[in-house]
Amino acid sequence: MIGLDLSGADLSGGVFQESWFTDARLVGTKLIDVDLYRSDAEGADFSGADLTRASLVRANLDDAVLRGAVLDGADLVKASLYGVDASAASLRGTRLMGASLIDVDFRGSDLSQAIIQENTFKVIADETTKFTGMSGTLFGPVQVISREGKKEIGGAELERWLRELGGDVQVLERRW
Repeated sequence: MIGLDLSGADLSGGVFQESWFTDARLVGTKLIDVDLYRSDAEGADFSGADLTRASLVRANLDDAVLRGAVLDGADLVKASLYGVDASAASLRGTRLMGASLIDVDFRGSDLSQAIIQENTFKVIADETTKFTGMSGTLFGPVQVISREGKKEIGGAELERWLRELGGDVQVLERRW
């Protein structure tokens, strides 16, 4: 269903493989351990939702709002996140392997212990974004917003910056 409002509902443990949540309102919804394999949640609002250990493998989350959402231990392997507001979200221990993260706002988010592998990682971060224990490989660049302004960093500079923040990430070069 397009535009469905399930705000505040408890859908924990549900199996919603290949479901349509396009433009759905899932504000504050409990989605703990749900299976959203290959689901389409384009434009959905998950603000404050709890997606702990959710399976979002191959899910389309383009233009979704994950502001303040909890995705701890979630599986976002090969998920698409384009134009997503994930500010102040918790993604501790999340698997983001092979996912496309383009224009994702991670300001104030916690990506501690996240596992990434060959991710497109063109994201926005700030001084409060946490990368402690994040590991794997990614393609940059990252736009960093600080008191001094905006700065785009990539390559070796991005790798150094992430290491300074406690991450163990290798920045890969694109081979066109």
